[in-house]
Amino acid sequence: MSDNAFDILTERGFIAQVTDEAAVREMLAQPIVCYVGFDGTADSLHVGNLVTIMSLMHLQRAGHKPIGLVGGGTTMIGDPSGKTELRQMLDEAAIQANGRRLHQQLNHYLNFDGGQAIAENNANWLLKLNYVTFLREIGRHFSVNRMLAAEAYKQRLERGLSFIEFNYQILQAYDYLELYRRYKCVLQMGGDDQWGNILAGVDLVRRIEGVTVQAMTYNLLTTASGAKMGKTAAGAVWLSAEKFSPYDYYQYWINCDDRDVGKLLRIFTFLPIEEIRRLEALEGAVLREAKRILAHEATVITHGEAEAIAAAEAARAAFGGGGEMEAMPTTNIDANRLAAGISVLEIFAEVGLAKSRSEARRMVEQGGVYVNDNRVDNHEAQLTSADVTPHGIMLRAGKKKYHRLVIS
Repeated sequence: MSDNAFDILTERGFIAQVTDEAAVREMLAQPIVCYVGFDGTADSLHVGNLVTIMSLMHLQRAGHKPIGLVGGGTTMIGDPSGKTELRQMLDEAAIQANGRRLHQQLNHYLNFDGGQAIAENNANWLLKLNYVTFLREIGRHFSVNRMLAAEAYKQRLERGLSFIEFNYQILQAYDYLELYRRYKCVLQMGGDDQWGNILAGVDLVRRIEGVTVQAMTYNLLTTASGAKMGKTAAGAVWLSAEKFSPYDYYQYWINCDDRDVGKLLRIFTFLPIEEIRRLEALEGAVLREAKRILAHEATVITHGEAEAIAAAEAARAAFGGGGEMEAMPTTNIDANRLAAGISVLEIFAEVGLAKSRSEARRMVEQGGVYVNDNRVDNHEAQLTSADVTPHGIMLRAGKKKYHRLVIS
């Protein structure tokens, strides 16, 4: 197998589109600077973002220097790509706070502190722009006809595209120009829904600097069932341990569809391809071993070895195989509150096993609510002190989602 990062990414199934395959492969034979942008719409990245993060890590391992660009400026506008409605407008303070948090997360993967990557925020140049000067120097290079033909805009025109969103592609293109000028960055990457925006940047650098830079997009992953990768019934699979516990993160991977194991091992682990081929060839009950390896490796990358081991131990305990329960998602409940009785619907909604009391009620009706492995059939049931075991009170939604109550 070639050590060229392009070949590595190709074999692992990352790449959807590339401007010039031969040129990019040749470019990646020598160290380059490359970048991916992350808008600050939330205070954490999620598994969907992890595809591009993993690609940056592969490039870094091959000797290239990645830029982790946080969109403190572009988030003020909002990217219309893939959206049917105008994004919620956040205030500048929230956007910059989110950006700082995203850089902290990216540092875990890319090591800005060790000088192995560059942390940037496009607020550093976009928020200082003079509008009229920008239109004269940059805006004149953009064709409105070509922009309107882009898929991101075509989808929105029927429902209404605001002028503020229409500027997004120009600003993202300007980011590429700025990063080329500052760092000689010559490769921009992103999800395949960003193809039009990224090509606009390639074209802008060519027009203004007379230089050919390249672009590459990655497949937008879906599961075998057709669901968008990184989503659960409860919402996004966040990379933040505060928003999505290491135990739940481990469970997300180990409970993947059998048909997705090989694809996920290629994208979300650094295991050698030969080992992945061996694991994905397993069938039946032994395929569970491949899922355990996937869950362990993916959790190590995001949360570290200790958390991955603890999550596996907690999973063993939850499913009756011994092990320690400490890593299982846990909520402390006041003993006095428990003595007075707590509605099962209320507690399932409170700890996040259901989105609401009404959803918990539906789960009871469908036979999916358990307390200490006893199915709850009455939606008026309450937890009391009599439900306390030496391990606390174990709540379960369906077959695989657990939460432990500890009495204090």
